[in-house]
Amino acid sequence: MTLSAPAPARPTDRLRAGWDGERWLLIAVTVYVLLFCVVPLVRLFGEVFALGAQEGIALAQDMLDSRSTRRATWHTIEASLGATAVSVLLGGVMALVVGLTDVRAKPVLVFLLILPLLIPAQISALAWLELVGPSSFVYALPGLDYPAGTPNPLYSREGIMLLMGIEHSPMVFLAVRAGMRALPRDLVEAAQASGAGPMRITATILVPLLIPAIGAGAALAFVSAIGNFGVPALLGIPGRYTMLTTLIYQRLNGFGPSVLGEVAVLAMILAAMATAGLALQAYALRRQTIAVERTAPLGEAFPLGRRRLPVEAAVWGVLLVTAVLPLIALTGTSFIRAIGLSLSAETFTLANYVYALTTEATARAFRNSFVLALLAAVATIAVSVPLGYLVLHRRLRVARLVDLLADAPYALPGIVLSIAVILVLLPPLPLLGISLYNSLWIILVAYLGRFLALGLRPAMSGLQQVEPQLIEAAQMAGAGSLRRLVTVVLPLVAPAAAAGGLLVFMAAFNELTVSALLWSTGNETLGVVVFSLYDEGNSLAAAAVAMLTVIATLAIALAATGLARVGRMPQGVLPWQT
Repeated sequence: MTLSAPAPARPTDRLRAGWDGERWLLIAVTVYVLLFCVVPLVRLFGEVFALGAQEGIALAQDMLDSRSTRRATWHTIEASLGATAVSVLLGGVMALVVGLTDVRAKPVLVFLLILPLLIPAQISALAWLELVGPSSFVYALPGLDYPAGTPNPLYSREGIMLLMGIEHSPMVFLAVRAGMRALPRDLVEAAQASGAGPMRITATILVPLLIPAIGAGAALAFVSAIGNFGVPALLGIPGRYTMLTTLIYQRLNGFGPSVLGEVAVLAMILAAMATAGLALQAYALRRQTIAVERTAPLGEAFPLGRRRLPVEAAVWGVLLVTAVLPLIALTGTSFIRAIGLSLSAETFTLANYVYALTTEATARAFRNSFVLALLAAVATIAVSVPLGYLVLHRRLRVARLVDLLADAPYALPGIVLSIAVILVLLPPLPLLGISLYNSLWIILVAYLGRFLALGLRPAMSGLQQVEPQLIEAAQMAGAGSLRRLVTVVLPLVAPAAAAGGLLVFMAAFNELTVSALLWSTGNETLGVVVFSLYDEGNSLAAAAVAMLTVIATLAIALAATGLARVGRMPQGVLPWQT
């Protein structure tokens, strides 16, 4: 009896097997995005008409005619535009100085410029309140004294504009810096050959070419400002300057789920503003049609000569005020015995940190935030790598649509997503008969949708560096889709995916905007605890918890930087990389 060798698999069989594996991958990531990103938003936009078209329109009309809604809407537009102007001025000028001149210590400057983006809004607001407040070390300087009996000047429209402008200025900085990488070198060289100096080249050539990038950064800053909750909550509520995010919080916090229809209308107003801002950003990016000559960068930095020291002094002075001094003031407050005292050897105490580390509510908040951030980071990595693979290397149209849908929860204000998740998870779950409302898991559901886009972009950046020939060689050797993904793609993209996971962890660990409406007793997060302690008047404990959060954030950022160096991560994955 003669034994014959098995016939080799035909190419069509291998392709069919590969498609079967890809089909399951596509189904899995599609279901994930639909459940956590699409269904809540669809449910939100359908809430107004849940009672019927006529009643839904009447409810929307009543809310839009409300004086409080009109006032909060105007305040949101007014404060966001003012904050955007601050962001454009600060972020745009700093991008030009750092990117075009020969100022020294650029890595440190870039990190300090990005620092407001890493520090949560509620902690930034608390730090600034301590810097400007009566117990600040600033008033120990000769000739300075806090006016007795006057409220903190940051409890105002201008204070909200200033702080949100500083917080979102890194977005303009990053957008302008990215636009500068596409500037044509030949125009600069031609201008230099004709005798034009750096100032004239910058004003007449570079800045006009960077207008689309500036516009894109401004649109991002505006969208972030209208969805900001931490700053308007800590400054606007005491200052009686209500914005839409704080109005939604006050309505839902005061009346509970019975006003979900009303706050859904307010959320739709926020969503419409965000959509308009994102449309402006897309328009600005489409107008950015500079031809990129990747083999020829912009060239040497403009030498400042004798003006370098004054320029460096000005840059460091601005960064000292915007990024360093508020944290110093917050640190000092966390170590004093009582409100109103200045830090000294007699007033120094560790009691606030002991309270922060031993009180059950704060200890529980640290655990909750760590678990939620870790689960969100792991889930994001698990979804972003296969989704990016299907988009970039398999070029599936459905995967591209899923990728677009994944951006929606991150693009819209976080408080909009919170209301959407409440609407979905308030009723008992089908088949299970249980409700996730007033549990820790409702926050996790919101995080899984909110931060997918944040982790997806670094993973896709890493996937772009994977050579298609490696995947094709594995396919020709008979490896199926899942095996190619696990054995070829995943090891190569792991550093970038891990960096995306770290970014998700940092964002979720410090989050307040989403969890402000979703937390319940026993399910607090760090952001909620800082806000609640300050709202209760315990600003010393709030400062201690905030400083512990800042230390954890900076440690994670340092770990991500080390991972970027060791793992040879693609440039641009971490925003503070130079």
